[in-house]
Amino acid sequence: MPPQSDSHPWYRDGLRFTCTQCGDCCTGEPGYVWVNQAEIDAMAELLGVEDRERFEREHVRRIGIRKSLREFPNGDCVFFDSPSRRCRVYQARPRQCRTWPFWNSNLKDQAAWKQTCDACPGAGTGRLYQLEEIEELRKVLRV
Repeated sequence: MPPQSDSHPWYRDGLRFTCTQCGDCCTGEPGYVWVNQAEIDAMAELLGVEDRERFEREHVRRIGIRKSLREFPNGDCVFFDSPSRRCRVYQARPRQCRTWPFWNSNLKDQAAWKQTCDACPGAGTGRLYQLEEIEELRKVLRV
């Protein structure tokens, strides 16, 4: 494996990804999907909910000073529709979801990317993302 430098990351030739909308990243283990107020408002608007406070009470939880989407008891995201295996807010999904799989934790080295590809059917396939685009997505949210 070639060494990584800031000017030449190991993925300098780009990486492939296409979202298969399989729902695997929305289900299973509990975790956090961090959201800000603009994202909360966009999801509420997409779903036609005018009462933002009610929407937030039903779909968002506080974790310290931050906010995260709620989950069902089995760990599935509150917006994951099990019968269709689709996200109910896909068009207004949070930054954390929009930037998957281009997170620092997945890009730290080739072994981390391989684990991502093993877990996500869309990682390593489909559209080729160029280095510049990967770097822009990676900077959006530090995960």
